[in-house]
Amino acid sequence: MEIARAGGKAVGLSGRDGALAHAEKHYLERNGKENVDLGRVGAVKPGGVNVQVLNTLKQGGFIPVIAPVGFDATGNSLNINADTMAGAIAAALGAEKLLLLTDTPGVMHDGKTLTRLSPTDVKRLKADGIISGGMIPKVDCAVSAVENHVNAAHIIDGRVPNALLLEIFTDSGVGTMIVR
Repeated sequence: MEIARAGGKAVGLSGRDGALAHAEKHYLERNGKENVDLGRVGAVKPGGVNVQVLNTLKQGGFIPVIAPVGFDATGNSLNINADTMAGAIAAALGAEKLLLLTDTPGVMHDGKTLTRLSPTDVKRLKADGIISGGMIPKVDCAVSAVENHVNAAHIIDGRVPNALLLEIFTDSGVGTMIVR
């Protein structure tokens, strides 16, 4: 409704609609060897985003608002992490940037936001335990996006007034940018 109030034309859909997001079951790896079945949880398959659906909406002037639910080979619904879904869609579209709004300032270390990271930096920070918990899916999808031709992925605190403008149009930004 907020998009419409701002003058946009929003369309709500899920990854099932128009076969937008073909997914496969996702298992949680534990101790480097055990796969834990999480139920109806999935991840978008490589090449599994049907960009025709999004391009059709774009041509009509619509803004897609996508629920992170995909479908598997037998048509079952699978819940997908929203950050992961956004990253897969950004990569499939060849987006210039992926912007992830969250409730933290970005990747933090010693009380400071790390403003610019490479995929190698992310790997090291995860191994050192600096990146952990709920930040892992965000940085993983950001790394995946930049490794799949998105120029930059930004993790930004959406609670900060004008955060998008500050991140994109200032040298230091207000979040964490991940680039190749």
